[in-house]
Amino acid sequence: MIRTALRWLLAAFYAFAGYVHIADPAPFLTIMPTWVPMPGQVVFWTGIAELLGALALVQGWNPTLRRAGGIGLALYAVCVFPANIHHFALDMARPDGGLGLGYHVPRMFAQPLIVWLALWTAGVTDWPFAKRKRAGRP
Repeated sequence: MIRTALRWLLAAFYAFAGYVHIADPAPFLTIMPTWVPMPGQVVFWTGIAELLGALALVQGWNPTLRRAGGIGLALYAVCVFPANIHHFALDMARPDGGLGLGYHVPRMFAQPLIVWLALWTAGVTDWPFAKRKRAGRP
């Protein structure tokens, strides 16, 4: 029950983020590291990836597709981490401190949680809730 609710919540989060990436790419372009080629296309396609991943999480007819969506969203969260770090550094360099440590520090700590949540809600892992098998017991 809780896994399903969190899966829908995560899908809603990613669907909204995907929509915003496509509808208003400007804020994402400002935090894009300079080494990323074709930043406009990257922002657009990351929005598409978020939308497709969200759809894969909530569809109910194919558990394999749900797991693939969870893996894809987890990998996506890992891949955008450099942009989050870049955004943190840019903000902290601003005279006004940008969004501040109260925004960026929790965001940095939340990234691994989002990776795990994508995998757990999609049924890729049961860690840390799976019961351990003891040696010598069935």
